[in-house]
Amino acid sequence: MATTSATAPGTRDGSPEEGSRRDFLFLATGAGLAVGAGAVVWPLISSMAPDAETIAAGAPIEVDLMPIQDGQIVNVFWRGKLIFVRKLTAKEVTDMQAVPLSAMIDPAAFPTRVKNGHDQWLVVYGNCTHLGCVPIGHQGNFEGWACPCHGSQFDAVGRVRHGPAPINLPIPPYAFETDTKIRIGEGGKEAA
Repeated sequence: MATTSATAPGTRDGSPEEGSRRDFLFLATGAGLAVGAGAVVWPLISSMAPDAETIAAGAPIEVDLMPIQDGQIVNVFWRGKLIFVRKLTAKEVTDMQAVPLSAMIDPAAFPTRVKNGHDQWLVVYGNCTHLGCVPIGHQGNFEGWACPCHGSQFDAVGRVRHGPAPINLPIPPYAFETDTKIRIGEGGKEAA
C-alpha cells in the first residue's frame, strides 16, 4: 500500500521553515530597494541645499567687545563686507552729541548712530560712501575717519563732515546680546 503525504499549500515539503524563509527574502529585498532608493535620492536632495560657504557668508557673526579699549577700532567682516566696531571715549561721546546738525552734509543726530544704552559703541560699514575706498581711522579733522583716495572725512560716529562722500557710513543690522557681545546680521533693520 502506498502512502501519500499531504503538503501545505505554497510549500515544497510542508516544513514551517519554508514560509519564514520566503518572508525573510521578501523583507530583505524590500530593505535593499529602500536603501538603494535612498542612495540615489540623497545626493539629489543634498545638491539643492546651499553650500557651507554660502551659509557662512550670510550667517550672523558675534563680536566680543570685552577686549576692545576706549578709542580702539576693530575691523570684522560680515557677508564679505568690512565692518568697523569702535569703542568711543567719554570725550568722543560728549563731543559727538554736541555737534549741530547744520554742520553735517547728511544730518544725523547722535542717538540715531548708536544703540540706546550703549552710547560708547559704534558699528558701521567700513567703506567710504563716495567710491567704496576704506577710510583710515583716527584721521582727519573730525576725530573719525579720512578717505585717503578722495578726501572725504567722517566724524567719530561715521557722519560725513567733508565730501565728496554724499552720505554717512551705513549701519549694518546688529543687536547687543549682552553688554559685552554684539551679533551682526540680526536684531535690527539697516540704518543710514
